Order: sequence, then structure tokens, then C-alpha cells
Amino acid sequence: MEIEVDKGILKSSGAELLPNGRRGLRIHDWEIETLRGTILTSLALQDWEEKLHTSHLPEMVFGENALVLRHLSSHAKIHFNAFDALAGWKQEGLPPVEVPAAEKWKFRSKPSQQVILDYDYTFTTPYRGSEVVEKDQEEHVKEKANTEVEASLQWENCDEQIDLAALSLKEPILFYDEVVLYEDELADNGVSLLTVKVRVMPSSWFLLLRFWLRVDGVLMRLRETRMHCVFGKGETPTVLRESCWREATFQSLSAKGYPVDLAVYSDPSSISQRLPVIKQMTQKLKIPRKV
Repeated sequence: MEIEVDKGILKSSGAELLPNGRRGLRIHDWEIETLRGTILTSLALQDWEEKLHTSHLPEMVFGENALVLRHLSSHAKIHFNAFDALAGWKQEGLPPVEVPAAEKWKFRSKPSQQVILDYDYTFTTPYRGSEVVEKDQEEHVKEKANTEVEASLQWENCDEQIDLAALSLKEPILFYDEVVLYEDELADNGVSLLTVKVRVMPSSWFLLLRFWLRVDGVLMRLRETRMHCVFGKGETPTVLRESCWREATFQSLSAKGYPVDLAVYSDPSSISQRLPVIKQMTQKLKIPRKV
């Protein structure tokens, strides 16, 4: 969704659009950008499979899509991409969800159509984002082949929470975008979808990374990570990160009196409160001015 922002509002907020047609803006020492590309080609898909040591990837992998948030003075970068998310899926290695349809998938008549469900075909990922410290511009010019160093940014557990009341205040939206990282329709038996949304206001930036899974008639799983950074609070910018995993079977929802009609469960935002919390965590990341 494109949002046209008045140049006067941008200027009064201390923000400017990124040059050369790039999607995003600079504001209060942050450069926030979304990148978009096509679905992975068969050659690129094969390369990813080799690197991830798998022969299974989602139907649609948007390998060039990303959300990147750079803190310019410290060279810290928080970013979101499909490869790191799938690396998390591979590492977690959940057992496959047992579904009635799986029996049909296993015994299709044509060998080329048979599916051996010995892996997590839902592509559930524990991914909550990536962070690195980039080299400065001089080193970047000298060593274009290697622009990042080992991450020295550490998340710390905390009791603070994202101020949802402040986020609900009416503020101009300077930039908004949603990026799809990967998607799979589970052989027409549901949906597995990983997206990240970002919203930038004059006072802060906010993002939502969401993995949404619906295995029709069997299971729903929602893993969400929210990050929020308020501008101008102290010398050390602080990013709060809240992660919440929810999950329920259709059977358990039915037992509580909820409908099991699939049409009711097309939008994860509308049904998230019906899904019990499996895991919850709040952390903060303090970004020093110079790393």
C-alpha cells in the first residue's frame, strides 16, 4: 500500500525520502528501506536448497524481498529476509503436522506427485529478525565482497513493554510497507505465510513480523514479533522486541464453542486472541552511537 506523504510533513518531522527511487526514508539517524523482487528462479532455488541442506522449500520464496533498518552513526543493521527465516525453520526441525490429507498426499498415483511428509512442510520458523554491524563506507569500498562483520548487538530480556497506547495516537504515517518473504498453500490444504510490515511516524518506527499457519481442519499457528523504537530518547537508541507464539487445533477451538468454518479464519488479526499463548518474550536492544 503506497502512502503519499506531504513533503512539508516529512521536512517538519526531520525525515527525507531515500534517493534514486528506493522505497523508504531517513529519519533521526535511521535509514528504513524495503526491497522487492521476484520469486526465486529454479536456479536460485537449487542454490538455496544446497546452502540450507534441504530438498524442500515453500512454493513461493521471495528471495530478494527484505526490510532493512540501518542506524547510520553506529552502522548497526536490523533486517528481515527469507533465507535467514528458512534457516531458522531448518534448524528448529519441528515434526510434520499430522493431517488427514497427508495420507492422500503420500499415495498419489503418479510417483512424481507423491509427497513424503518426513519434514515440517508448514515451514514454521522461530525467526525474529537478523542483526549485524556493517563496516564503514571506507572499508566497504575496499572490501566490497565482505561488507559485514560479526554481530556485536545483543538482545537482553526485560520487563518493559511496547507502548501500544502511544502507537494508537493519531500521527502522520511517513512510510508504510508490507513485504512477503515466503508463502505456501500446503497443496490447497491451508496457508503458510511469512510477512513483515513497517510503519514510520514522526515519533517512532514500528514493525510486525508475522508467521501465519492454517492447516485446514487441523491446526492454526501464529508467531508474531513486534519491534518499536522511539526517536530522541537518550543518547542510546533502544529497540523493544516482543515475541508471542500462539497455537490451537480446530478441535480445541470447537470444544470452546468457536466456529470451525474456514472462512472465519482467513485473517489472523481477527482471531489471534482465540489462540492460546504458547510462548512469550520481551527483549530490548541498546544501540550505541559507535560500535
